[in-house]
Amino acid sequence: MDKRFTRVNGFTNADLKVSFKRGNHGDGSDFDGPGRVLAHAFAPTNGRVDFDADENWSDGPGAVPNVMDYESVAVHEIGHLLGLRHSADPNASMYATIRSGVVKGLNSDDIQGIKVLYGLN
Repeated sequence: MDKRFTRVNGFTNADLKVSFKRGNHGDGSDFDGPGRVLAHAFAPTNGRVDFDADENWSDGPGAVPNVMDYESVAVHEIGHLLGLRHSADPNASMYATIRSGVVKGLNSDDIQGIKVLYGLN
């Protein structure tokens, strides 16, 4: 299995598809506007990550009060695409929730989960 991320031309050629959508967007997992549901991924073979376009997103650097950190949420959703479930560790990127104004990166629990799933040392 090829485990590299490579940018490709054209949405249809991608194994991982990222998009911003609003409300009922046809996948049975509606967005609710600002707050609560930030994004969802369809793992692991679908390869799609949808972000709620109505959220107030930041692309950093660093935490911005009252704004959701795009990279932190993207890392979480890509974790689902790779087969990770939610973590019980509140410091993990795979923890079920994140508050606005918070930035998270991979921690040891996230890394260990990937190692277990993919047989890495």
